[in-house]
Amino acid sequence: MKLSRALMLASIAFIAPATSHAQVAGSTLLGVSYGELRDVTFGWSAKRQILGQPVFNDDKERVGSVQDVIIGGDKTVTYAIINAGGFTGLTKHDVAVPVSKFKLIDGKLTLEGATKDALKASPPFEYSN
Repeated sequence: MKLSRALMLASIAFIAPATSHAQVAGSTLLGVSYGELRDVTFGWSAKRQILGQPVFNDDKERVGSVQDVIIGGDKTVTYAIINAGGFTGLTKHDVAVPVSKFKLIDGKLTLEGATKDALKASPPFEYSN
């Protein structure tokens, strides 16, 4: 009996440091912990590195810009939404393009064989409600 009690107290002593950061009743951790924050800062940002970036064709002509990315059911990026409309902001023509069609050439997002007219002739992309 004394041995089982001693083992129970020893196990509690080992578990206590691990549970000392447990949440208090009535409080909820909404963000990441300090340990997880390191992993977040080493990731990459779609907003900074992809969204709004120009898209070029293989002749190095700008044919549009990335407006959005679509994540498929399997949690992979499947399509990029390209604004192929006017660059003055007066017109907008969003087109969904499979990400497999893009290449990174000389640090630029390139859509080989694309022209402004070909993208504008593509069916417009519209978000479902």
